[in-house]
Amino acid sequence: MTLMAAVGLVVAGGAVTMSACVATGQNATGARLEVIKASPNWRDGRFVNSLPTEKAGVFESLGKWLRGADHSAPDSPPAMVKRVASDFHVAPETGLRITWLGHSSLLVEIDGHQVLVDPVLSERSSPFTWAGPTRFQATPLSIDELPTIDAVVISHDHYDHLDHRTVQALGERVPVYVVPLGVGAHLEYWGVPPERIVERDWWGEVTVRDLTLTATPARHFSGRSLVMANQNQTLWCGWVIASSKHRIFYSGDTGMFPGFADIGERLGPFNATLIEIGAYDALWADLHIGPEQAVRANQQLGGGLFIPVHWGTFDLAMHSWTEPAERLLVAAEQAGVAVSIPRPGESIEPAAPPVLTRWWPETPWREGRDAPIVSSGLDEAEQVRGAQAVDPPPGLTTSGQLPDGDDLHRSPHDPAVVITGGRHE
Repeated sequence: MTLMAAVGLVVAGGAVTMSACVATGQNATGARLEVIKASPNWRDGRFVNSLPTEKAGVFESLGKWLRGADHSAPDSPPAMVKRVASDFHVAPETGLRITWLGHSSLLVEIDGHQVLVDPVLSERSSPFTWAGPTRFQATPLSIDELPTIDAVVISHDHYDHLDHRTVQALGERVPVYVVPLGVGAHLEYWGVPPERIVERDWWGEVTVRDLTLTATPARHFSGRSLVMANQNQTLWCGWVIASSKHRIFYSGDTGMFPGFADIGERLGPFNATLIEIGAYDALWADLHIGPEQAVRANQQLGGGLFIPVHWGTFDLAMHSWTEPAERLLVAAEQAGVAVSIPRPGESIEPAAPPVLTRWWPETPWREGRDAPIVSSGLDEAEQVRGAQAVDPPPGLTTSGQLPDGDDLHRSPHDPAVVITGGRHE
């Protein structure tokens, strides 16, 4: 190796290391750390869940990852709706419009306010530009095409929810970031002025113009270090976004836990619930809720149109990429829960949801009874509900799949999902 080649490798390696260091962010110090230490959710030097949480060891999870899964990514980019700024010049007729930007990224237009939720608008969910999960399709709405933003809401600091490249690119467009405790240290490290950062513990509120944003409990974990050095040094949460006329619940990442009923009682009712349904596995059933338990969570929250998030964008688990939506539809049909599944970039007004047309391809997938996701620590009745076999509705194929082109919609007379096309009405 020549001297110049060696120097080049050192420089390249240094650049990669520096990039990763920037992406991992920074731990809280000083006054921010003192606020964290006063939290009832901070114990023995870290944040904890209200319910003890189990997760598989690193090597067990890594071994499963290395074995991979069939159909975990689409063969070609899935359908999407490309959006531009002019699409948002006219306010939603009903006052509430939710645009899914892929994974857990959302644009919420609520009674004259615009809130951006967990924006990851980069090509990858990763600290690197050259490695890590890549989007299945292009970003439906670029940063340059965003409408005026009143606030950005962050649920936790994992890379698929908090993207430093997006934060830096947003720049002066964001007047305030509303985040759980500790996450402000990352934002400040990336150049966000401290006066534009508001941090809250569970149940903490923030007023933004005429909106009330409330951090809600969740069952998850945090950390951005590539060597897991800063796990649970920042808090994780869901959010309720409320105006005087509308309320929505966003779960963030969470396992099943008894807190959903409490959230519904204290902060509901909701016009829409945006709950994660993807990236689940039995090895981490306490950290990601899975489709069947997500339907139970919607019921415990008190209902509202179920709009799923955290699926269909990145390959983050060992299930087929369409499986979360398929399992959600079966579970929602059985439970009588109203569901709307937008394409990436599609907008939904919960008061008048469109007919739901299958936009994803028919792909093999496992039914809930074959790969159940049941979080630990729940009472016996909840465990039974989570472990029950979910039989496909009459008229579906044995895999629970619908042929392409069949429409699904919510009957105006019955909140259940209705499968049309002569199959099950």
